[in-house]
Amino acid sequence: MSVQDVDGVVVEDAGWEVDPSDEPGMAVLAVVGRRLKDRRERAGLSAAELGDLTGYGEDMIRKLERGDRIPRPEFLDRADEVLDAGGVVADLKNDLKEVRYPKPIRDLAKLEARAVEFGMYTNFDIHGLLQTEEFSRAMMQNWRPMYAPAQLERYMAAREARSAVLRKDPAPEFSFVQEEVSLRRPVGGRMVLRRQLEHLLEVSELPHVSFQVMPTECAAPPGSTGVIEILKFGDGKAVGRMDGDFGGRPVSDPKRLRLLDLRYGIIRSMALTPVESRGFIERLLGET
Repeated sequence: MSVQDVDGVVVEDAGWEVDPSDEPGMAVLAVVGRRLKDRRERAGLSAAELGDLTGYGEDMIRKLERGDRIPRPEFLDRADEVLDAGGVVADLKNDLKEVRYPKPIRDLAKLEARAVEFGMYTNFDIHGLLQTEEFSRAMMQNWRPMYAPAQLERYMAAREARSAVLRKDPAPEFSFVQEEVSLRRPVGGRMVLRRQLEHLLEVSELPHVSFQVMPTECAAPPGSTGVIEILKFGDGKAVGRMDGDFGGRPVSDPKRLRLLDLRYGIIRSMALTPVESRGFIERLLGET
């Protein structure tokens, strides 16, 4: 990641890496790149001159214009200003709202945006929709091989965008079941974990959220070897997945969905009630 100083302000890499397998995303980036190049040429600037004015190198500008990089929103705002584009370049952010996130996350976010009911069991990590920004960042920084800084920021932005589904209006119904071990692991240190537990208490107070803890002392419930996610839609259809079953791929076949529903229903019945779970988290806070 390159870091430079522009008018006394430190700026980072102007764009994110592109996944070559993301064909729809690459098509959008090609169009955005051509529009950026057109505005630059209308302003009578070379790629090197635009780079100087925005704080980036000529090579980076050409990559953005070829669609080889995903422009950051901050770069488009800066470019609009120096090109005197009247908002035309800044508005390219609207074309990139989805493309800026990795395709698997975009696909998942589209399903979550349609869902009216969520059922999610997580055994090793706190579910992504429930993570605080600092907890999520600490988790991603621990992954190996390590993410490049720009790649990390891209995934962080994607996770933040996904979590917006918790604040939708009208709100879907959410059911979360978390294994106790995921609530005790000090990812990022004790204070990060404390703030994460406090966040879970806040989320659990939302009227459309049911949060339950599966105590470690409980006998292994069915399906506890993998994450279970079930999304139900307003038209009566649904999609679900489970780690280690069906190849971990999303399924919509009624027979397989009934199996996941059965497993998830038993898991919920074996977990602490929502009220008991709140008390459990409050005790963990006292210990942390």
